[in-house]
Amino acid sequence: MRDNRTGLTSAAERERIAALRAYGVLHTPPETEYDEIVSLAARLCETPIALISLVAEDEQWFKARVGLDACATGRDVSFCDHAMRGDGIMVVPDATLDPRFADNALVTGPPHIRFYAGAPLVSPEGQPLGSLCVIDSRPRPQGLTDLQAHALTVLAGQVVARMELRRLSLKDAALIRSGNQQIAEHEARALSRDAADAMRDAHDVELAGIARELEISEAKFRAIADSLPQMVWSALPDGFHDYYNARWYEFTGVPAGSTDGEAWNDMFHPDDQKRAWTDWRHSLATGEVYEIEYRLRHRSGVYRWTLGRAVPIRDEAGKISRWFGTCTDIDDLKRMEQAKELLSQELSHRIKNIFAVVSALIALSARQFPEAKAFAAAVRTRINALARAHEFVRPHTETSRPLLGTTTLHAFLNDLFRPYTDAAGTARIRLTGDDATFDDQAATSVALLFHELATNAARYGALSVDGGHVDMETRNEGDRFILIWREKGGPAVEGPPQRSGFGSSLATLSVEGQLGGRLERNWDATGLSVVADLPATALSRRRAALGV
Repeated sequence: MRDNRTGLTSAAERERIAALRAYGVLHTPPETEYDEIVSLAARLCETPIALISLVAEDEQWFKARVGLDACATGRDVSFCDHAMRGDGIMVVPDATLDPRFADNALVTGPPHIRFYAGAPLVSPEGQPLGSLCVIDSRPRPQGLTDLQAHALTVLAGQVVARMELRRLSLKDAALIRSGNQQIAEHEARALSRDAADAMRDAHDVELAGIARELEISEAKFRAIADSLPQMVWSALPDGFHDYYNARWYEFTGVPAGSTDGEAWNDMFHPDDQKRAWTDWRHSLATGEVYEIEYRLRHRSGVYRWTLGRAVPIRDEAGKISRWFGTCTDIDDLKRMEQAKELLSQELSHRIKNIFAVVSALIALSARQFPEAKAFAAAVRTRINALARAHEFVRPHTETSRPLLGTTTLHAFLNDLFRPYTDAAGTARIRLTGDDATFDDQAATSVALLFHELATNAARYGALSVDGGHVDMETRNEGDRFILIWREKGGPAVEGPPQRSGFGSSLATLSVEGQLGGRLERNWDATGLSVVADLPATALSRRRAALGV
């Protein structure tokens, strides 16, 4: 007959049980050597539970355990009963998704097994005895690393070697008690013990090498992490935070280990916690880089603005094996930005007031001198247009930047050039060519360039004399967008200026630094010409990012 649990014949199962009982290890008191093995296995494999499980007739009994109170369970729920019959380590990344274990009482109830990895314990004669296993209540899609799998195998060999020594000692004791021990048998037993000792010593050496390699690697990582000015942390693939460097504890002032798991979110400002959770879960689900600004509680009790960033580390198969992240204190930078915004708003307010006062004075003067009413109206129109243009060329922060919504480049430029008309109200800057979708991210850079060109043309160039004008052409050339400014009918140009002014430098920076393009100025005798060669996506970066 065949045993339904093991797939072995009844006779084979009886032989297996006899081999297990020959070790005399079942239901014996704890032993330090075995306890050290499970502790090391849990540490190496980064799991809360590790067991030496020996599978008897109706139970699995734990010779050594860490992270679990029970000393045995029924064989009918034993993962190790499956693991011991394999050729290598049995890995179950998520027990709830494995039809063998999804309804298992140890999965649906305590200890709520999700991840399991077990190295078989097999006697020298080939009899399966049980398993050295590691267990976690969280799934682990990536399983074990190569180092962890190798270490678990070596440790399983250590368990068997120690059990072999126990079996040989029991046999020697039995022979001595029977009084039938012969010299030849004694020598054979001595040789067997020597072989077992040699096997154990070899495993000890290999295990010591693995432990040393792990300790060196951990020491290097901690030294590097603790030397950084930033707070550094790491998390498992499911987002469980399991490490923080010294800088984190210096900044927060919390006890070591108190923010492990998911407790880190409590350190954030209440108004930022939900947003941080949402972004973090999105990164865990998609594997995308995590980046967010939030307020983190300092040891003084004050919340300071912090930039949080994390990237996934992937194994050779592309699966995420760990997350590494940093927290950077940006509170001082935030305060500088707020001060800059306040100053910018104050400056803008004062300039707007100046425009308003000048416009009001012109209106008052027009009432006093009715014959100048048409002239005053034209001047007020130009001043109001300059006031609108000012909103785009003044310094901005992200929050103060004007929003255009959806508009076009030509509509924006026509509004910007509205002050530059002749006495009849005809535009002196003539815009032709291809139009393009335009957004507020490009508005300030484009406004700075053409406000500078128009202002200089009005002071020194084609717009400074009657009859002068500017031809402006825009061309869509596939992946490039070209803007060409040509001044005509102005004073003769003697050559480029001896030095570049602040406005010209700012215009160049706007095109080449902000828009990623090239700016070329040609000082022809008939007038200045300027060519701005931009990436086609520069004028509407939001649409480009969305793939529209």
